[in-house]
Amino acid sequence: MSIKAKQVAGVTTLVVVVVAVLSAYHLATLTRLRLEDTASRGEVLANAIFLRAADVVAQGGADPYAALHDDGGIRSILQASVGYSPNVIYAMILNKDGVPVAQEGQRLLEPEDLKPLVTARPVAQLRAVYSDRTFEVRQKMLAGDQEFGSVVVGVSNSLLRGELRRALLGAGGTVLVALLISSIFAILLSQWMLRPIHVIQSGLSRLGRGELDVRLDLPEQEFRDLGSSFDAVSAQLSAMGRGESASVSPDARPGGPTDLESVMDNLEDAVALFSARGELIFCNSAMTALHPGAISDLAPDNPIKQIVERTIAGRKSQGPVSITMAESGSRAEDAGSRSEAAVEPTERLVMSHVIEDTSGRFLGAMLVARNIGYLSQVHSTLNYSRKLSALGRLMAGVAHEVKNPLNAMTIHLELLRQKLAAVREPVAVAAGGAPARSVDVTKHVDIIGSEIHRLDEVVNGFLKFARPDELKLQPVDLGALVSDVATTAAPEAERRGVAMKIECADHLPGINADPGMLGQAVLNLALNACQAMPDGGTLKIACRAASRGRVEVVVEDTGIGIPPEHLGRIFDLYFTTKEQGSGIGLSMVYRIVQLHDGEVEVESTPGHGTKFRLIFPQA
Repeated sequence: MSIKAKQVAGVTTLVVVVVAVLSAYHLATLTRLRLEDTASRGEVLANAIFLRAADVVAQGGADPYAALHDDGGIRSILQASVGYSPNVIYAMILNKDGVPVAQEGQRLLEPEDLKPLVTARPVAQLRAVYSDRTFEVRQKMLAGDQEFGSVVVGVSNSLLRGELRRALLGAGGTVLVALLISSIFAILLSQWMLRPIHVIQSGLSRLGRGELDVRLDLPEQEFRDLGSSFDAVSAQLSAMGRGESASVSPDARPGGPTDLESVMDNLEDAVALFSARGELIFCNSAMTALHPGAISDLAPDNPIKQIVERTIAGRKSQGPVSITMAESGSRAEDAGSRSEAAVEPTERLVMSHVIEDTSGRFLGAMLVARNIGYLSQVHSTLNYSRKLSALGRLMAGVAHEVKNPLNAMTIHLELLRQKLAAVREPVAVAAGGAPARSVDVTKHVDIIGSEIHRLDEVVNGFLKFARPDELKLQPVDLGALVSDVATTAAPEAERRGVAMKIECADHLPGINADPGMLGQAVLNLALNACQAMPDGGTLKIACRAASRGRVEVVVEDTGIGIPPEHLGRIFDLYFTTKEQGSGIGLSMVYRIVQLHDGEVEVESTPGHGTKFRLIFPQA
């Protein structure tokens, strides 16, 4: 978050918090005042009813409760009390057992005394107002020292809730207005306060572009000292630049090591700088290895001297030109001590660029010689890849053509087997038994059929490996994929007495993969693990996040393991140690992982088990 955004957010948050606190205080104060007003009104009504009830009881009578019930004045006061205030929902006189003697309105169940609520905390008051409870004002009636009964006035908080709701809406509107005004004020304030920083940033950018002697206009007193320091540094850099330009002599060579020289020396390209008069100013180690002397020492027909001279004379960049050059000097001597082939001439792409200052004044030329010998290696690799691709298509076509004769041979071999069976049956009936020759012929036919079937499986496996299906990449949930694989491999595991254990971390990063092909790869590993545990064991399939933004699937068993001499060949096509194995399963696993830009790692200890790790990049 930028400084401006932080300032706007801070001012806005402060204003909103202050307005919200004041609104909450206003709401709590309003609630307390309204409760006190309601309690006062209830007490006035209760006192009025109490005074009339006291007169009726004082007049005497055999049954004072009946007198209260039949007194018209009491009924009038009760009726007037209910209509006196919208908050009052009932008014009544109760006997000492809590039974109504005279009443107006219906008393609700389990009402609460209003007086404790008036002195309660603001949070408790608000919670009571927004609850469904009913409150009442109570006034005891005494006959001597004995409680004769009580006067109760029931009040409702629905009207109070309405007032508080309107007050809350007003407070919300105030918060929104304060938010809008504070945001505008904070933006204007940040523009004004951050202006010096923008001016300094602009000055630094100009310095970075090579504009020396930059001056800053900082009117604010707080930043004036900083602006003076910046101006002094800028003036010093400008003086240093002018001094270095004036100090360059015809025989000038690079002096002590600088950061620029260190960077130039580590470049693969050979770089040299020349002044406007063609004098060598600087060259890195790569250029020294090509031509350690000055440009004036080169022969007139030397292409490097010619391209530099044309650049200086015409003040226009030249090249690129392809030149065959051989390294000399220290680099070549070191290389020659290792092998003679290291100093063979290599092709260089030579370019000469014009160097100008910010005002367009010509300063010199920069010569760059780039080694493009590696391009021939790239072309060779591309040609080799094309040949391999063409060879793969040719072999796939040949394998496809081989399948047609194999299918025809299988059909005709089956017909031959049927004809032999038809011929053998009548001969057996006539001679009283099957002749030995027919049995031998059938045996040879079966051998031929099994070999044709084996050859067909080999061709199918080759076609699958040489021409895999097209990837259909999509986001894949490894946890769901591993669960499906475990369900598919469960019958084989149960048949061999293998216990399966699935461990997949929650919130696992997703990968982009072909779910069908990836599931087949994990299933192949799971089935191989089950087959490697003939006496039972444990198969663990886990998926978890790995380092460097990767995700891994681990298939681990406690089986017989893989001998060390076979470990390097397990992914070779048609290599297998099983009696009925085809040698295609692990090859397809390796191929599928390759197609997903993944890696395969194998750890195996004979007699203790094997662990495969399939590592894929995160989506």
